[in-house]
Amino acid sequence: MATGDKGGRVVVFQREQETKSQPQRRGEYNVYSTFQSHEPEFDYLKSLEIEEKINKIRWLPQQNAAYFLLSTNDKTVKLWKISERDRRPEGYNLKDEDGRIRDPSTITSLRVPVLQPTDLMVEATARRVYSNAHTYHINSISVNSDLQTYISTDDLRVNLWNLEITDQSFNIVDIKPSNMEDLTEVITAAEFHPQQCNTFAYSSSRGSIRLCDMRKQALCDTHCKFFEEPEDPSTRSFFSEIISSISDIKFSHSGRFLMTRDYLTVKVWDLNMENKPLETYQVHDYLRGKLCSLYENDCIFDKFECVWNGSDSVIMTGSYNNFFRMFDRNTKRDVTLEASRENSKPRAILKPRKVCMGGKRRKDEVTVDSLDFSKKILHSTWHPQDNIIAVAASNNLYIFQDKVA
Repeated sequence: MATGDKGGRVVVFQREQETKSQPQRRGEYNVYSTFQSHEPEFDYLKSLEIEEKINKIRWLPQQNAAYFLLSTNDKTVKLWKISERDRRPEGYNLKDEDGRIRDPSTITSLRVPVLQPTDLMVEATARRVYSNAHTYHINSISVNSDLQTYISTDDLRVNLWNLEITDQSFNIVDIKPSNMEDLTEVITAAEFHPQQCNTFAYSSSRGSIRLCDMRKQALCDTHCKFFEEPEDPSTRSFFSEIISSISDIKFSHSGRFLMTRDYLTVKVWDLNMENKPLETYQVHDYLRGKLCSLYENDCIFDKFECVWNGSDSVIMTGSYNNFFRMFDRNTKRDVTLEASRENSKPRAILKPRKVCMGGKRRKDEVTVDSLDFSKKILHSTWHPQDNIIAVAASNNLYIFQDKVA
């Protein structure tokens, strides 16, 4: 599991192997490697500082003993190789054991270098750097199922890259109008289909999703499918357009469904039904009456992510007060849990939390007015096979697993 921070570092965690004597170590992760992925830069042409903050990390499927991941800041994507080394060559002819070059005239015999065992070292090396392709800030990257290409997305464009080629990319979506005053929406996220390498989807700040097929034409400005829920005129307000902006999209592992997260809800779409979502889940509907204050403190622009579990039966997304929500698609049950140091002692069972809208507050409930909006869970992930989740709450990473018998 990899995490990125505002300082441009990537920390990779490795899962501990469980043993018969210690089955409870199943969900334990320890630091495997830490490396500086991005450095702060300065764009002299635009007089802009480019932050080193990591925006997105995506793993490539493992092909050999090494691990590969893509990491991006606002402008540059990098391909990193993380590998182990437990041997080192010794017995060179042209240099001594300290690494100093020997005088060739002093060499009277040749020897064959040998590999000697050493302490295990984990090395991270930048294999490719993909830069100078985005005018605006990169908001998402997605690796294709063909394992040869990936897309990087900014506010107005989606670029297609070959993993082996760093000096050119293909612009496959461009929504920039000739006159920027005519701009009505921006791209907020994009993702490849998990099985069909020709299909990808991107979402917009107006709450719509476009499904595109790269076989149709080189520039995918015209979509194949358009997913948008008609707005209810009775609920329209000043904030309607802001809260309908989609912050994250994720295809299900099966490839049949698409999940989107806007400010108040998570929606599940069937790719065969464009006119309305299959399921809609209210994440924190109790905030609907506080949109004015959330607009004033800029929280209304927070971008929450959403994730599927391995079987696509449960979805998870974050909220405020370090709360995160889980929705079971089969039973329609939902739960609110909290990631905090107070209730996260090792092996402690998380208790469901409830937010009361008003009136009399019960003992275990939290009032809407007491929620801490500076504590928010924007990033979360779910293990592809097991019930192990990781949620990031500011500078803390919490890992939870289902109860071990």
